[in-house]
Amino acid sequence: MTGLDAKQALDKIISKGRVHLYKPIQIAEILYRDRTKGDINLSDLSTYRNVSKKWRDMICIRFLGRTSTSSARYQDDVFNENAIPPSVLSVLGDENRQTNGAVEKYIYDRFEQRFSQMSSGLDYCNTHDKSNFQILEFIKLFWNEPGLKRSIDKIYEIVVFSLFSALIDCLEIKVTIEADTSKNNLLDEFSDFAERVIGLSKERSKVTVNAKINRIGVTNAADRGLDMWANFGLAIQIKHLSLTEELAENIVSSVSSDRIVIVCKDSEEKLIISLLTQIGWKSKIQSVITENDLIVWYEKALRGTFSNEIGDKILSILYDEILMEFPATNKNDFNDFKHSRGYDSISLNGIWAASK
Repeated sequence: MTGLDAKQALDKIISKGRVHLYKPIQIAEILYRDRTKGDINLSDLSTYRNVSKKWRDMICIRFLGRTSTSSARYQDDVFNENAIPPSVLSVLGDENRQTNGAVEKYIYDRFEQRFSQMSSGLDYCNTHDKSNFQILEFIKLFWNEPGLKRSIDKIYEIVVFSLFSALIDCLEIKVTIEADTSKNNLLDEFSDFAERVIGLSKERSKVTVNAKINRIGVTNAADRGLDMWANFGLAIQIKHLSLTEELAENIVSSVSSDRIVIVCKDSEEKLIISLLTQIGWKSKIQSVITENDLIVWYEKALRGTFSNEIGDKILSILYDEILMEFPATNKNDFNDFKHSRGYDSISLNGIWAASK
């Protein structure tokens, strides 16, 4: 295998990676350890498979404020034959040692570039208000950036959450929990459970709380489960990609709620309904919401009759959720990091000069 072949394998996992680039960072840290400590054998996966996750996490905590929540199996996919197996990593290691860390620098340059692209979404939020914010224009920022396209599902999720959460809050919807009076004896028997878990007691037979929608949080690229849930029994699944029969089964079987809302592209609506009907699960779907529905609702919320009440709230939630999902790397801290490792004195030449 040549250095170019190894670089192409690395470029492949970078291009497939979401914004956070957990797997490329793990490769960079393995190469750094090999170059500076020399206490691992790149040909022997057992010398770095597990410990390299800790090296990666130290970097991710510092610059992302989070670590990968993917399954151990999914994380280990980085060492598969179609990714960066030891044979490829050994070639990258040779290249990296010969250039005093050029491969590491290459990876971290791509990481920095990816977050610079993400800042365009935050900039759009900062430079637009409810009078000129266009949700479709905002979404296209991510569709049109190859480095961000892999994270478009999270953008859709944030767009939906911001709208739904703001509307439920402004509508001041309440949820009431109440035990059937015919079950008072059972309630007495499990009074400690009722009070500590549900909040009910003899003195308080009814509890009213604000309705709320919650995001499940960061998930790995292979996850097809629940994206959001509500404390009033609703489950929400965001699908911006084509829905196959297998994927439909995964969605419905992985969510126990019998009130599922699917958000999808307009072109997918009829196919989704037909598919769910074929597999006998249409009764579990409360509704299918399309991208056009979101556009109409955003327009009403930002510039409609009640825009003063809800417009700013939606954009505030949108901005905060993007910042939480894709935290901005501190430029000065990152520059200090590059300087401490000597990356700022490395010139990328040859095959490493051209970025993907």
